[in-house]
Amino acid sequence: MTFTIGIISDTHGLLRPEALRVLAYADHIIHGGDIGDPEIITALRRIAPVTAIRGNADTGEWATEFAETEFVRLAGRLFYVLHDLNTLQIDPVAQGIDVIVSGHSHIPKINTVDGLLYVNPGSAGRRRFRLPITLASLEVTPDGVRPVIHDLVAG
Repeated sequence: MTFTIGIISDTHGLLRPEALRVLAYADHIIHGGDIGDPEIITALRRIAPVTAIRGNADTGEWATEFAETEFVRLAGRLFYVLHDLNTLQIDPVAQGIDVIVSGHSHIPKINTVDGLLYVNPGSAGRRRFRLPITLASLEVTPDGVRPVIHDLVAG
């Protein structure tokens, strides 16, 4: 059986229709911060359960509802979500974490170090500089975890 996790970050108040189309098949959605508007989480919750954290640009009263980091166990894997990977202050291997999800850089990246999967879905919000508009998905199967970066906007 496949469990699909949609991973989105740095929406900065913009939830694109293309993002909703990719996330429509998710069993769970993780938002890596810089949400920009709480209505984005409301919209994502219409698709699937959501684990969301606040990013450095999430200020105001509404943002206090979201923690700066979260642990979530999905499909038997332990995920740790934080906005800026440079602020990691725990030993993920000692904590038994399988996947670290971060955002902040707006640069999509999938990397495995010491058996630990790092996923930065990039930014699904407004374009910054010439960086792509992306999000990620993770398929968890009995055989393992398969991460994919999805380009939302050509060019």
